[in-house]
Amino acid sequence: MCRHLGYLGPPVPLSDLLFAPAHGLVEQSWAPRDMRGGGTVNADGFGVGWYTADGPVRYRRHTPIWSDTTLPGLAAALRSTAMLAAVRSATVGMPVTEAAAAPFGEGRWLFSHNGVVTGWPGSLAKLAAGLPTTDLLTLDAPTDAALLWALVRDRLRAGADPAESVATVVTEVGRAAPGSRLNLLLTDGVTLVATAAGHALSVRRRAADVVVASEPFDDDPGWQPVPDRTLLVATATTVTTRPLGEP
Repeated sequence: MCRHLGYLGPPVPLSDLLFAPAHGLVEQSWAPRDMRGGGTVNADGFGVGWYTADGPVRYRRHTPIWSDTTLPGLAAALRSTAMLAAVRSATVGMPVTEAAAAPFGEGRWLFSHNGVVTGWPGSLAKLAAGLPTTDLLTLDAPTDAALLWALVRDRLRAGADPAESVATVVTEVGRAAPGSRLNLLLTDGVTLVATAAGHALSVRRRAADVVVASEPFDDDPGWQPVPDRTLLVATATTVTTRPLGEP
């Protein structure tokens, strides 16, 4: 499985979230603590998305995050109030390309998936058939994560509430592909929507910031596990949760 995290709060260097923590995302790429049977390392690419005054910017590569010599300096120089980052463990048979690495994005949205869709691709054929043909022909990559993003994005484009868009996709995909692991992250730089569905998720809320991550990146006692089958919605100062509907 992949590892991902989302941050909302005062401007901080990206390195404070990626490199500075004792068990930051870079260490999680080669020494994850909770993969739930989904591989051993996250070496099949990575991506970092952060927000500027003009919207989000993405930096993605198909190589392991620990091998990128540009990222440490870039992360130390850049500050942002919001970030979504991920390291990837590709499902067997899926391509290892830059375009397959999260975060996926459009407009102000950034999206990531930690998990796997069982029975891919046949299990989601009927759901995929409901998407515009152009969306299917222009998927970022032929992967389960890219299709999940297309399903969420289709609802966002129609004006649906972000939290309901994510919850609906998790429920529908869970019904079509039982046993899938569907931890999703979605943000517009102001609000962050996350799901815990078949895999671990933790949240750390402080007075002015919030971090949601596949696993805690330090020993701060403020980290709290998010129960399975939970939808989480956060801003920099608030966190709310509710149960996800049964698949």
